[in-house]
Amino acid sequence: MFRMKTLAATALAGVLATAAFAEVDQIKTIDVTADLTSIQNEQAASFWANLEADLENAIASRVTDRTSNDGAEIIIDIREVELANAFERELNLGDAVLVGQVNIKDDTDNSNYDAYELTVSLETAQIVVPEGTVVVLSNDTTGAYNRLVEAFAEGVVTRLK
Repeated sequence: MFRMKTLAATALAGVLATAAFAEVDQIKTIDVTADLTSIQNEQAASFWANLEADLENAIASRVTDRTSNDGAEIIIDIREVELANAFERELNLGDAVLVGQVNIKDDTDNSNYDAYELTVSLETAQIVVPEGTVVVLSNDTTGAYNRLVEAFAEGVVTRLK
């Protein structure tokens, strides 16, 4: 009897967990915005100049098999102040961060709604450097930029599952 109650409780918990994290099966649009005109630091503005298109493309490349005219919309607003901070402070590469508000909106299925703030840094993007190496962020560090964009895109897509 105890075993049967335990199995029933486990099955119910599994159903509830599935309902709480509904899968977004189809993606209609991906829209990333970042007001780069508000960034006063010229180096930072130049470094992030293609962020909107690059992030949209990085996410789209991960969901190509899930596109549809009836799917959910992914709407991302990048916090511009975070884009300039690493340049203004001239800190280590690990201090570079990408922060954005992510909203998932689905006009055909409200259970697909989600909203959260996503933060990735080069530390969380798992860049491996030899111990004792100091890497300084500069405006020609395309590898760092690509890692941030890819890590952010992966974070968004992972939450869709």
